[in-house]
Formats: sequence, structure tokens, C-alpha cells
Amino acid sequence: MMDCTDRHDRYLLRLISSHVLLYTEMITTGALLYGDSERFLAYDGTEHPVALQLGGSEPAELARCARMAQDAGYDEVNMNVGCPSDRVKSGFFGACLMAEPRRVADCVAAMISAVKIPVTVKTRIGIDDKDSYEELCAFIEQVSQAGCTVFTIHARKAWLHGLSPKQNREIPPLCYDVVYRLKQDFPHLHIGINGGIRALTDVDDHLKYVDSVMIGREAYQNPYFLSEVDTRYFDDIEVAPSREEILEDYLIYIEHQLAQGVYLKHMARHLLGLFQGMPGAKAWRRAISENAHRAEADCEVIRDAVRHVLAHKIVQNPIQTEPSALPQAAMAT
Repeated sequence: MMDCTDRHDRYLLRLISSHVLLYTEMITTGALLYGDSERFLAYDGTEHPVALQLGGSEPAELARCARMAQDAGYDEVNMNVGCPSDRVKSGFFGACLMAEPRRVADCVAAMISAVKIPVTVKTRIGIDDKDSYEELCAFIEQVSQAGCTVFTIHARKAWLHGLSPKQNREIPPLCYDVVYRLKQDFPHLHIGINGGIRALTDVDDHLKYVDSVMIGREAYQNPYFLSEVDTRYFDDIEVAPSREEILEDYLIYIEHQLAQGVYLKHMARHLLGLFQGMPGAKAWRRAISENAHRAEADCEVIRDAVRHVLAHKIVQNPIQTEPSALPQAAMAT
């Protein structure tokens, strides 16, 4: 989820669900150690529980970054061994590390010895021609012996040669049964599943066989997908907020960030999927995409986009035309 789950997106997702564990986009050890670490580690306190996902392959560097994550207050540090991006492969981290289980084990051991927060691993079921179940089990066994007890498995293999990152999310077939079998063979480990999950009924099915479910693209492209999660899986009796209520709260956040010099485009882009599947969603996306990039853009861009959605509602429900029916975010001028 590089370039997607930044701190602004995570704030939005937390407005929708109070309980899901949020992950940062993958951040490289080099970015933290030699770049603007304060920017990369920044998050809002409301995001908890939140995990920092790291990309790297040097045990000492990962240990230092894990300590930085712990000092910053993160609840977990996760090592990414699943991303097939060319940027990742050229830096010798991500999915290509599945071919180096000893190195991954050393990295995990170094991080575990450096921090008290959980150290977890996200991986694929295989890469290129190293995709047998026996090789996957050998990888999990070696890394778990180093102390990792929590694995999230993307149920696709990755082709590091010949497929783009986008194609690697679509072309290799999903093999959920492989992840289920892994849980059966490693019952003492926490095994989570990831990949192609687009409905809560899918989550229900997966939880019959594994310990947890990670949602990636669907949660980003259709964030309101998470609105029923708290009541369904965390026994939260609170009624899920409406899209309009979420937007009202996010507009308050946007106002605060604008006052600190953050451009609207960095926050508004995460709203594009908020009304996915609803009348007016296309006009909503277009209004934001065409206007939020301007340097002087402010919350009025979002309020104007809301009016496009409301226009479709009024056409469908002509009786609801009183101003009192409009959400506060749309009424503000």
C-alpha cells in the first residue's frame, strides 16, 4: 500500500472503524535512518492500534528502525517480505527476500531483541519458481524459530520477473487453501490472510480457517467497507457513523492540517472512494480530482463535491429538499 496508507488516510479509516489494526505504508530503513524520520513516523494519537511496516534486509538497520517505531509509540512493527515492486526488488527487500529465509530470520531476531512491541512478518506464498508448499513451510519454520509468531500471508505468489506490481496483484491466482493449510500445519502460530478480499462475507469465510484477515485495496478504494467491522467482529454496540458524519469529522481534521501548511490534495485524495457505489459517486470523484490539487484549495472543494452527491439524492428523493436534510459538512459556507 505504498503511497496509499499515509497518516491522512489512516486518520480517515479510524473515523470509520475504532478497532481495526491500521498499518502504515511500507517505509524503508534508509528513509528512516537517513531521511526525514519525523515525517515518516508521524501519526495521530487516535490511530491506535497502529503498526509501522518496514522494508529492509540488514538486521542492524531494521533493529534501529524497530526501536524508533517503539519510541514513537507504535503498537507493532511489521517486516514486509511480500511487496513485488521494482523499487523494492532493486533495494533487496520485499518479496525477493523469500529466497533468503536465513536473512529474514536474522532480521526478525535482531528486531525482537531490540524492542518489546510485537514483531510480525507479511509475506507471499512464494516467488517465481520457488513456490512449492514445502518451500513456504521451510520459510515459515525458519523465521518462526527466530521468534516471529505472527504472519500475514498474501495468498498469491509473486513473479519478480515479467509482471508489474499491478499485475502481481491480479494475475497470479489466489490460493487461499494454501494459507488454510499453513494454519493447520502451524497451529501454534497466528496466521492471517490477505489478497482479493472485497466483502465481509469473505472475511467470515476466511476466519473459519485462519486467525485474522488483512484488507488492503478494498479498504482504500472503498473505505466505508469498514463501517460494519466494529459491530461484526469487535462486539461494539455503537451504531456505525454515516458517510456524512465521517466527512464532517474529517473536514475538521483537514482544517487543522491546512492551518499547518498541508495541501488539500494530500488529504482529499483519500476521500475519492468514500461514496463508492452511491448515486453521485462519479461526480464526487470528479469534483475532488479536478479541484483539490490547486495550491489555494480548501475545504470548500470538499463541500462543493458533497453538493454533487446531494443533488443525486434530491433527484431520487424529491421530498427531501429541506436544508435541514443536508449534512453539516455540506451546509457550512
